[in-house]
Amino acid sequence: MTGSEEPPTFRLAYVPGVTPDKWVRIWNERLPDVPLTLTQVPAAEAGGVLLAGDADAGLVRLPVDRTALSAIPLYTETTVVVIPKDHLVTAADEVTVEDHLADEIVLHPLDDVLGWERPPGRPAFERPATTADAVELVAAGIGVLLVPLSLARLHHRKDLTYRTVTDAPGSSVALSWPEDAHTDRVEDFIGIVRGRTVNSTRGRQPAQAPRKGERTEAAPTRRKQAAGKQTGGARRGAGGTPKSGGRDGGKSGSGKGARRGRPRRG
Repeated sequence: MTGSEEPPTFRLAYVPGVTPDKWVRIWNERLPDVPLTLTQVPAAEAGGVLLAGDADAGLVRLPVDRTALSAIPLYTETTVVVIPKDHLVTAADEVTVEDHLADEIVLHPLDDVLGWERPPGRPAFERPATTADAVELVAAGIGVLLVPLSLARLHHRKDLTYRTVTDAPGSSVALSWPEDAHTDRVEDFIGIVRGRTVNSTRGRQPAQAPRKGERTEAAPTRRKQAAGKQTGGARRGAGGTPKSGGRDGGKSGSGKGARRGRPRRG
């Protein structure tokens, strides 16, 4: 790399609620010469950011366009309902949509990430533009809000609390990148989020054992070594006498008189 070239970087996009701090720290320890830059993007725009080449990979919320993006699911978040601290629902540790929220006004922001087929409860007069706006409406006593736990913590307020909703859909977080841009740097980050060690083969397939009847590279060498032991000199009999390797089994050159048997009578 010449002095005029910029150092290589890895650009990671992430959506609100996701905290990549641990993985970033490991990256900086393992690849100190490759700066990692973070960019927070709205959940609905994450796929477009990756496809436009504005990030090398992203921590996104599923689903994504699997015809153009690869994705590795990482975890699924618990869904909670955000409510005022004096709300009746706070009497329970866990709630259900059917038993506790059916009569509530449930706010459904335009950036909702839970993917409801049909939002629960009673609809509000107007949909809030963002989750942050919906939280403000909850604080004003206008309704309640269902979100992944991380978003409830992200928008925490002292006058609000939350309870787990056991029958609501969850939100899954995944590592995603364009299918045609699976680079070595992307593979490095995959290894980090999957917990691979620094000495990992980074997903390379280990050498497979040969199938039965299949020759290996070492087999000819072993056969040559074995043959060398047999033919590396004349085979020796008892007492170190050389034996011939001919068909007569050592009889040739010994003369007729060497044959054993009963003597002929004269």
